[in-house]
Amino acid sequence: MNILPPGQKASDIFPRFGLPQYANRFPTEVDKIRFSIGGDLEDFEISEELNSLTRVNQVSDFHCVTTWSKLNLNWSGYFFNEFYTKLILPNVSQEISFVVLKAQDGYKTSLPLIDLMQQNVLLADQLDKQPLTLEHGAPIRIVTPDHYGYKNLKHIKRIEFYTEQQIVKQGFLSFMDHPRARVGHEERASKGPGIIYRWLYKFRIKSTIRDFEQATTEYRAKLKTNDEKL
Repeated sequence: MNILPPGQKASDIFPRFGLPQYANRFPTEVDKIRFSIGGDLEDFEISEELNSLTRVNQVSDFHCVTTWSKLNLNWSGYFFNEFYTKLILPNVSQEISFVVLKAQDGYKTSLPLIDLMQQNVLLADQLDKQPLTLEHGAPIRIVTPDHYGYKNLKHIKRIEFYTEQQIVKQGFLSFMDHPRARVGHEERASKGPGIIYRWLYKFRIKSTIRDFEQATTEYRAKLKTNDEKL
């Protein structure tokens, strides 16, 4: 039996979800894994190189900061720590401590390298033995079960490695982005105790799911129409 973290409730569904302004933003490439590397090292691209890593399967839970959790998800992909050690570290000349993650839809987030190097962090490209769908991060995403969902970046476009912490989120909504967002510490936002944000966030769950479902349905219909015209 899974023991839920403080303030979380198990969900029967695993919806496409996020900040409302991203409901109508979609990745541009979902069929081929390809993303760039940069930051405090020379830029280069990752694609077929992932095949040199050991494929692993992992069952883990996903905890959205808005208080819902989807339990026992079956992911497949590559350990981030092996990815870093074998494909990134040989190109590093300075000690890296901070990572910025950028998505195809324009979303970005960050984590200390030490958090991403934990044994349960994946670069995942499959869910339930199937390639990731549009809803869940195709073609490849970050899975970091010890952190709230907004650190589990979907549709990876670029990963940047830095020697020092970078300013990633600015403006009014920056308060929602905790530097680490660890579920076990209830780090739901950068200011104030996490328990406060349970009530602030949970009232937006149903409307956010509805908005994302509608946007996804319309987007898929548009893709179908375009295909039929070809």
